Amino acid sequence: MSENKALSELVNFIAKSPLASENDIERRSALSSISKNISPIPIQKKVTKLFDAIIILSARSKRIMMPKVQIDIDVFTPNSKRAVKILMAK
Repeated sequence: MSENKALSELVNFIAKSPLASENDIERRSALSSISKNISPIPIQKKVTKLFDAIIILSARSKRIMMPKVQIDIDVFTPNSKRAVKILMAK
């Protein structure tokens, strides 16, 4: 009985989507709106972004070329105990 009911509902189904419209203009406008929502938005790169990238890369290359530096810090409390402990990953 439930199969007959489901089939009768399917027979009486009326599509309400604008894509199923008989009107060609309405169908095309629905398709164009769907394609606008799906298509990716082009990224417009500005000159300032290019300059930022150049400055970042030049600063990085300058730091790479600089010699390594060692820093030795000794900080003590009035009791002659170590006051600061700094651990840095290499």
